Amino acid sequence: MTDLLMGEIAALLTAFCWSFTSLSFEAAGKRIGPLNVNFLRLALAFIFLTLFNGIFRHQFLPVSVSRQAWFWLSLSGLVGFVIGDFFLFNAYVVVGARISMLIMSLVPPITALIGWLFLDEIMDFREIVAMIVTISGVALVVLERNTVNGSLKFSHPMSGILFAFGGAVGQAVGLIFSKYGMGDYNAFAATQIRVITGVIGFGLILVILRRLPKLAQAIRNRAAMKYTSIGAFFGPFLGVSLSLLAVQHTATGIASTIMAIVPVLIIPLAILIQKERVTFKEILGAIIAVGGVSLYFIV
Repeated sequence: MTDLLMGEIAALLTAFCWSFTSLSFEAAGKRIGPLNVNFLRLALAFIFLTLFNGIFRHQFLPVSVSRQAWFWLSLSGLVGFVIGDFFLFNAYVVVGARISMLIMSLVPPITALIGWLFLDEIMDFREIVAMIVTISGVALVVLERNTVNGSLKFSHPMSGILFAFGGAVGQAVGLIFSKYGMGDYNAFAATQIRVITGVIGFGLILVILRRLPKLAQAIRNRAAMKYTSIGAFFGPFLGVSLSLLAVQHTATGIASTIMAIVPVLIIPLAILIQKERVTFKEILGAIIAVGGVSLYFIV
C-alpha cells in the first residue's frame, strides 16, 4: 500500500469515526443529559490519551511544554470543549446528530471570517465562494417557506439550531487558539492539555450546579456509558489519531476534503441505525455544504 493510499484510507476512516461518535453521543445525551456526557467522555478520553502518550511517548502527562503553550491550549480547551461542545451536545439532544453535524460544516467559513476580522488574514475569491456555497447548503436544510405568508422559517427547533451554531463558533475559536498554542508540539500531548481543561471545566460546572449526584446516577446507566465510551474512543482518541495519520501520509488538502464528508456520510448511518426519515432536500443540502467545505482545501 502506497503512502498516499494509506493517508486517504485513514482520512475516510476518520470521517466514519466522527460520524459514529456524533450518533453515539446523541444516544447517550438523550439518556443522561449533555452535561454528564461531556464530562464522562472527556474523562475517558483523558485515560485513553494518557495511556497512549505513556506507551508511545514515554510521558504520561504533557510536562515538556512551555507556559505559553499551556495557556493557549488550555484556553482552546475551555472555548472548544467546554463552551463549544456544551452547545453542540445540547444540539444533539434537540435536533439530532445529523442536523448538528451539518451545521458544524460552518466551522471553516466561521474560522476564515474570524481570521479576516481579527487576525488580518486575507480571504481570496475562492474562500468567499466556498463560504457562500457552504452557507447555502446549510440554509437549504434548516430553512423552509411558511405556507401561510411565504416567509422563511426554521424547519427544526430554533433552540437546537442555535445550539449547533454556538458549537460551530466554539470549535472555530478553539481551533484558532490551538494554532497559537500548539506550534510544533506533539499533537497527542496538545490534545491531552485541551482535554484536561475540559475535564476541569465541566467538573467545576457539575460542582457549582450540584449535579454530582446525577453524575453518579449517569455512571450507573449501562446503556449511556456504553454509548459514551464508544464516542470517547472513536472521537477524541481514535479519530484524532487517524486524522494525524492522514495528514502525515497524504496532502493536507486531500485529507481535509475527505474528512469533511461527515454530514453526507452520517445520513445512511442515521437511516440504518436510528431509522431516521431523511428528505431529498436534506440530502441535497448536505452535499452542497460538503462541496462548499471542499472548496477551502482545493488548490
